[in-house]
Amino acid sequence: MRKDTYSKLALVTGGSSGIGKAIAQKLSDEGIKVVIADKADSEKLAGGIEFRKCNVTSGREIDELYSWTTENFGHPDYLILNAGQGIQEKLSEGDPEKWKQVLDVNIMGALRCIRAFTPHMISQKKGNVVFISSVSANQPHAYGGIYAASKTALEVIAETLRQETLPHINVTVVSPGIVDTNFFKNQVSGNSTVGEMGMGAIAPEEIAEDVWYALNKKKGTSINKIITRPTLQQF
Repeated sequence: MRKDTYSKLALVTGGSSGIGKAIAQKLSDEGIKVVIADKADSEKLAGGIEFRKCNVTSGREIDELYSWTTENFGHPDYLILNAGQGIQEKLSEGDPEKWKQVLDVNIMGALRCIRAFTPHMISQKKGNVVFISSVSANQPHAYGGIYAASKTALEVIAETLRQETLPHINVTVVSPGIVDTNFFKNQVSGNSTVGEMGMGAIAPEEIAEDVWYALNKKKGTSINKIITRPTLQQF
């Protein structure tokens, strides 16, 4: 399918499941052509959403993703940086190699995508970049130091991108609280569950609605940060 058959194109990293899948489905339902990039095989997605296997820790695979996307569908109007991974380890006891893995996904993965996809947005003087962060950003907590640090860095990167691309690119940070996904199950290490936390959880579709809201502000207005969490969540 060529770009001239649709009006907008979105690229969603980590779009095979959870929040990323919900965002991809919401955008598709709203008439946006969607490409999801994920290292995991895609769960079934309706609406003709395109899938490209890609590990954001690989510069080569990001370059291949860029070439494949632009050659087949055009340049994305919306870049949704959702790929991420959790970890729960004590700083004095954990495994630095696992920490490096998480930082490479959560920070360098986003940076690689920014470097590949935003230059065209800048040249066209338009575009939206959405960072999926976490309420853990700027919130030091036991066993959560590496994850919180990665999301804190991500939000600094987002604000830097906003300043460097003014007034052409709209940059939004969406910081979810506890979401009912397999996030905890898929952590590098750690054994927390949504149920054990006892504060409830929101559906990933609620985060997708936040993203859609941010993307649809009138020209000249930007939503730069959204925090959404269960009412019972304490942090």
